[in-house]
Amino acid sequence: MNKHGKAITILMADDDDDDRRLTREALLEGRLANDLRFVENGEELMEYLRHQGKFAGADAPRPGLILLDLNMPRKDGRTVLKEIKSDPELRQIPVVVLTTSQADEDIFKSYDLGVNSYIVKPVTFDALVDILQTLEKYWFEIVELPPECR
Repeated sequence: MNKHGKAITILMADDDDDDRRLTREALLEGRLANDLRFVENGEELMEYLRHQGKFAGADAPRPGLILLDLNMPRKDGRTVLKEIKSDPELRQIPVVVLTTSQADEDIFKSYDLGVNSYIVKPVTFDALVDILQTLEKYWFEIVELPPECR
């Protein structure tokens, strides 16, 4: 929920089924009230955002936050991040990289492409719950988002 009492859609792009399941469970455990949607690769992410392919005419609300894995098949997170941040219709959507990579090159490149935050996936479930609670508090209670993202 944002500070205006509205549920926000969080869109997570991650090809790992276990990571998607754990994220959903962590949101429930943390009693976070936002709508969590999933896509499995960068191509699906862009189709979701542009209401194309299987998302044409589907219930695909504009996300208020994108959680983006860098290493995905078909179109990786770096390519997608570049596309999102270069598209005037999409670039205001906050993007948080949530990935296993701790490589300085990935961190630098992500910020260079316009990512809003870079988080290394935690190794414990409790740490994931904490991260998601912190993300929700920061992005939906503290920060003022553009009207189309809230």
